[in-house]
This record gives sequence, C-alpha cells and structure tokens, in this order.
Amino acid sequence: MSWTDKLNGTRNQLRGLNKAIPDTTRAFGALGKAVKEGGTLEFKTKEFIALGIAVSQRCEACIVLHVEALIKAGATREEVGDVLAMAIQMGGGPSMMYAAKAMECYDEFTAG
Repeated sequence: MSWTDKLNGTRNQLRGLNKAIPDTTRAFGALGKAVKEGGTLEFKTKEFIALGIAVSQRCEACIVLHVEALIKAGATREEVGDVLAMAIQMGGGPSMMYAAKAMECYDEFTAG
C-alpha cells in the first residue's frame, strides 16, 4: 500500500469516527487548532515535534498526517531527517524502523 493510499484510508477512518462520536472529535479538533495556532513556536516546529512523537509512538496514521502537514509547511528532507534522528536517539531501534517509514512517506509525497 502506498502512503497516498494510507493517507486516504486514514481520512476515511476519521470521517467514520467523526460520524460516530462527533462531540469528541470536534473537541479534539478544537484542541489541535488551539495548540497549533497559539503559543510561541511556529506551526512547522510544532509539526516537527508531532512527527517525532508519531515515530516514537509507532503511529503510521499519525506519521502520514504530519508528514503531509510538514510538506505543506515547506519542510525540507534535511529538516525531516534531523527530526527523525532525534526520534531515533530517544526511541532506539523501534523508532529507527518507523523513522524509515516516515522518510519513505516524505519521499513518496515529494516525488511528484
């Protein structure tokens, strides 16, 4: 399965969840908006943090969503690589495996 397929699948799963528990998903969305728009760190930096956490938590759905957001925010492959290196340093071997997935996702999304 391609990362594009995984992104589309993740969006479809979230749509289904939104229908099942709209109050919860709306509240979670509001939290995300407040966190990303508030504070002193810029959006891209916050997305780098989210990607590092996604790798360390081994969440492919999170990886695909945050890689997409980072590409839209203008993140370079080198910047993503630095974030992935930190995630590996903090999470060891399992994070290395998911960092490889994240870089593959970035490469797929930026290839076209």
